[in-house]
Amino acid sequence: MTVATGLAVATEGLTKRFRSGQLAVDGIDLRVPHGAVYGFLGPNGSGKTTTIRMLLGLLRPTAGTASLLGQPMPQGAALALPRVGALVEGPAFHPYLSGWHNLMRLDAADRTARASAAEDRVRGALDRVGLAAAAGKRYRHYSLGMRQRLGIAAALLRPRELLVLDEPTNGLDPQGTREVRGLLVELAGAGTTVVLSSHLLSEVEQVCTHVGVMHRGRLVAQDTLAGLHARGASRAVVGTPRPAVAAAVLDRLGLADVVVHPPGATAELGDHAPQDVVAALVHADVPVTEFRVSGAGLEDLFVSLTGEGFDVNG
Repeated sequence: MTVATGLAVATEGLTKRFRSGQLAVDGIDLRVPHGAVYGFLGPNGSGKTTTIRMLLGLLRPTAGTASLLGQPMPQGAALALPRVGALVEGPAFHPYLSGWHNLMRLDAADRTARASAAEDRVRGALDRVGLAAAAGKRYRHYSLGMRQRLGIAAALLRPRELLVLDEPTNGLDPQGTREVRGLLVELAGAGTTVVLSSHLLSEVEQVCTHVGVMHRGRLVAQDTLAGLHARGASRAVVGTPRPAVAAAVLDRLGLADVVVHPPGATAELGDHAPQDVVAALVHADVPVTEFRVSGAGLEDLFVSLTGEGFDVNG
């Protein structure tokens, strides 16, 4: 394959069809720049985890190609994966070992790591995710949130050029979620590229620079976060004591999706200049107490792209 320059993750026509006939991923072209925090969004079952498993060489694609850090996958896995930290479909550890000993076993399996510094690496990783006090506790006694933290710690045992995290805040309480978000911002600030699979809009809006939206196996949108915001249809928001009359004026002007909701009315602005809309309202003797242009929120845009709702909580 021809590896795209300037990209930490790139795919061309990446496709996965299972033996059952299910088309889980349908010809997607991912573009993740170096240094980006890429929010990989979509409802459950949209193909996000299958895509991540192909990127990491855990599944072979039916068609198409993928590269990580300039290395074709899975052929270049030996060169790429030591530079990648990953958490996919929840962590899996030995239940009767402590968090500390689980990480020590993982660290020992890394042939590129200096053995004499293993304890320092494990101690540092546990501290970064807030598990230092629970290091000696058996994994089987960890809560779901603690297990998720340990999985993130495993991905951070070594400095990584790329982190691929599948629903990293799953099971965390609000404080834990905020801590993970802060950690991702810190890592990105230090130059680590992050691919963050999530269905939480609040998570994406607070930490991501780029976004890809999956729906039924297809990549239906991909842009910077600002660019995706700009795709939302602008709405004219009119404040007036005569909302029904204002709505009638907006309708006559040809604005779409006119809605009356006292104390005002809204409509899609489309190609209409805001000053022309205000002039028409005043000409029709509609007292205008407020007029502003509001872009559609990410939730509205995602629903329009996928036809499905997203969890906006975090």
